[in-house]
Amino acid sequence: MMYAGFNLITADPQRLGDSLQYIESTLRPLVESQPGSLGTSLCTDPDLGLAAVQSFWTSGDYLRDSEYAIADSRSEAARRAAGTVTVEHYSVPVFERDRPVLPGARVRLTRMDVAPSSVEDAVEVFGDTEDPWLEEQAGCSGVLYLVDRSAGRAIGETVWRDAAALASSRSAAAAERARAAETAGCVIRSVHEYTLVASSAHK
Repeated sequence: MMYAGFNLITADPQRLGDSLQYIESTLRPLVESQPGSLGTSLCTDPDLGLAAVQSFWTSGDYLRDSEYAIADSRSEAARRAAGTVTVEHYSVPVFERDRPVLPGARVRLTRMDVAPSSVEDAVEVFGDTEDPWLEEQAGCSGVLYLVDRSAGRAIGETVWRDAAALASSRSAAAAERARAAETAGCVIRSVHEYTLVASSAHK
């Protein structure tokens, strides 16, 4: 089982660029040098001043241990953007990428709430039905499902080849998302789209 740290920086859009440079030059290399690292992913919404930094780990212990090493640099990234950062920890029961993910790809993040007692059912629905459906969609190059079992939170993440592929998927994805949420007993909390800056995440 993989694990992931999900860090969302909410910033001043005019200062986000300085923070992204710092993340690329300092924070990501620091994270990737830690024991148990399986790489990182950085995506942004520059218009809203958002940056999502994900780190992937071979175990929950390595994820927790990394917090001591990267906390100051993460805070510095938020400071440079005149923003704040939230930190969340997840397990990753689904991680599928059948082709390299290149900068400029698009990422759709769907946040969901699910009763802790129903998390395993939601994982099964996503892995058995959503994952195969998404992999058949033109331009879809990656599917991830992140869950916090104790809090009943989940993130469905899909990666698309480019902006056109993302846009053309919206209607079908919305219908499939609603169907899966009803089947799994999830509540959709938000859907947001980002541009991928860089990714080294791997199994």
